[in-house]
Amino acid sequence: MDQSALKELAARAAVDAIKDRYDKEIALGIGTGSTAECFIKMLPEIKDRIEVTVASSERSAALLAELDIPVSDLNASGPLDVYVDGADEINGALEMIKGGGAALTREKIIAGASEHFICIADQSKRVSELGAFPLPVEVIPIARSHVARLLADLGGTPVWREGVITDNGNVVLDVHGLRLNEPGPVEALINQMVGVVTNGIFAHRPADDAFLAGSAGVQRMTREIRS
Repeated sequence: MDQSALKELAARAAVDAIKDRYDKEIALGIGTGSTAECFIKMLPEIKDRIEVTVASSERSAALLAELDIPVSDLNASGPLDVYVDGADEINGALEMIKGGGAALTREKIIAGASEHFICIADQSKRVSELGAFPLPVEVIPIARSHVARLLADLGGTPVWREGVITDNGNVVLDVHGLRLNEPGPVEALINQMVGVVTNGIFAHRPADDAFLAGSAGVQRMTREIRS
């Protein structure tokens, strides 16, 4: 089964989960990337359950508008019921690396504003430890070299994603080789660096459910809530 078919399987599982979970109109957060776009294309079939959507990128917002799905700004919509997005890597605790599409800041904001977070991906994104995928860090342009030096001091190798400007007008450094066996503290440490907007570790706000598609079907993973 090719990657496109796997993405569609994962997206279908998320649509079915929303049908099962909600019997009212919902405020829906939408992510960015090829898997999220598969999900967006399926939304017309549940349009009657969508009060409003909030998109994590201009591209996703444009695709929603093309389908005549109502799109709003998070300031106007208020808290969201559910957020659906992909991942570049996801571990057993449903912590993720995101930001391959350079939308990590808006993705993190919308995830934080959502009651429930569903990750959709193919099984190749499942890892035992995060970090093989380079960690995206969104940076204020004037601070690019300064932040790169700080990231190098952590043991990573930062590479400027040249030619990429985020929807917020910033640049992205992709950090190779960081050890992320404890992603939460690293997420917090990088976010404290002056000049960093945010980084692509989603440990403080992991997914609540993940639907991971493989050749044998879709595996559902649910995060354990520790008391």
